[in-house]
Parts: sequence; C-alpha cells; structure tokens
Amino acid sequence: MNELEEGAELRLDFRKLSKIAAAGCDVVPVAVQHADTGEVILVAYANDEALRAAIARRTAIFWSTSRNALWVKGETSGETFELIEVRVNCEQNSLLYIVRPRRGGIRALPRRLAPLHRERATEPPRRFQPAHRGVGHLTHALRRKCHRHAGSRALK
Repeated sequence: MNELEEGAELRLDFRKLSKIAAAGCDVVPVAVQHADTGEVILVAYANDEALRAAIARRTAIFWSTSRNALWVKGETSGETFELIEVRVNCEQNSLLYIVRPRRGGIRALPRRLAPLHRERATEPPRRFQPAHRGVGHLTHALRRKCHRHAGSRALK
C-alpha cells in the first residue's frame, strides 16, 4: 500500500508549488471535473505540450511534475477520461478539464482509492448542473480563440 496515497494520515505538500517553480516547469494547474456529476476528480498540471495533446486526442493529458513527462491519466489501467471541454479562468493561469470516464473510471475505484477521497468539508455540496456541450467545443481550440463563458473562458 502506498501510505501517502492510500493511508489515513493527512500529509499535505505545501511546498509543491515552490518545488515546481524551482524545477523551472512552465505549467498551470488543471482542475478536473466529471461532466455528469460535477465531482472534482483531481487537480494536476499542464504545460503547452500537454494541453495541445489533450485537445488533439480529446483525452485528459497532463504534465507530470515529478517525472517531467506527459501523463495520460489512466493510460496504465485503461481507465482514461474523454475530454469534453476545456475552460480557462479569467486570469489565464489555470484550466478546468470537464471529462467523462471512458470505462467505469473513478466509479470503479473503491472510495478510499478515489483521487479526492479524504473529506474535510464543512458544508454540503451544492446541486450541480452538468455541462452537455460535447467535443464540438474543442474543434477550434488550437487556434486559441477564447470566448467569455460565465466568468471563465472556454476554448472553442
């Protein structure tokens, strides 16, 4: 068992961002949200190469800051995520990937192994309105044309 990932002890890495900066990685954080449930699946990082690959393959692809390489979420297990939409925040320094598991995905994981399974919330979750936009919104993404969309920018 990987104690950090699966253990009960909370050991937050508050130095993560300073480690990334010291390594000279040009990345932005990426929140990953399930298109149907609104559940936040994970937070990862993407550089330009990862973002372009994700859009081209319509798959959740990130930049692994620990391995210094592209990381296709679920590539080893076969539990990859279809990339439905990419949104950019107004300051253009973070992304939101809206995804859908291709094969069971996070639903197939026991709760203790789900990426964001440790609960520390004090309020009940708000009702979620799913995004039903489809992959058509990614068609022109490589041209980097941004449109305003409810406080964020969706790559079109």
